[in-house]
Amino acid sequence: MNEKDFATMIREREGSLNQQERERYLSQAFGILMRKVYLWMTMALVITGISAYYVANSSFIFTLYNTPALLWGLIIAELAIVIGLSAAINKLSLTMATLMFIIYSIINGVTLSSIFLIYTTSSITNVFLITAGTFGAMAFVGYTTKADLSSLGKYLLMALIGIIIATVVNVFFVKSSGFDLIICYLGVLIFVGLTAYDSQKIKEMCMSAEYADERAQKFAILGALTLYLDFINLFIYLLRIFGKRD
Repeated sequence: MNEKDFATMIREREGSLNQQERERYLSQAFGILMRKVYLWMTMALVITGISAYYVANSSFIFTLYNTPALLWGLIIAELAIVIGLSAAINKLSLTMATLMFIIYSIINGVTLSSIFLIYTTSSITNVFLITAGTFGAMAFVGYTTKADLSSLGKYLLMALIGIIIATVVNVFFVKSSGFDLIICYLGVLIFVGLTAYDSQKIKEMCMSAEYADERAQKFAILGALTLYLDFINLFIYLLRIFGKRD
């Protein structure tokens, strides 16, 4: 073997080692980020549940629902946190992004506390289990399917805007219980689809990260927030359909 052939062999071996090392790092980063997405989502659901139950069993709930300005202030704060977290994720530190997610989970629990006054505890538990099973199944479909769900996601987002508008119209103008039930069924279908779509999108995002560094973990928080919102909205629509009132 001459000197040129030997140098070529060394470069090829180094390139192979570098590729193997890169694939190992990608595999490790993917596993870490996916675990963090579902860990943060679960953490947020637990915080929301505890917050809602605590407020429902305290005198504060009467203050909250007898003070429309306070309730609307909390709802606006929720929207501001979601928009701010999404828009400024590159500028925020990982600690600040995590803190904002936790604060959002607490506020959302406070605003959802009324479900314990409207529905029976047993029906809330049953619907939560139904939601968890449905969400888990669709998340698995989104994670494992080979089909590209990008086009489906666009239609679902447009449909979501449509039912938001329809809900506002029904609340303030139509005031029809039958129309409200139709909206609930459509909401379930939309968030079932969005769960699969978002699961696939988050998987692809985690696969593209070379390292589980702070920047990648911040985007994992956004992924957790997305799935958290899918779960909460699916739960609310199912509760409005199957929940038994006190």
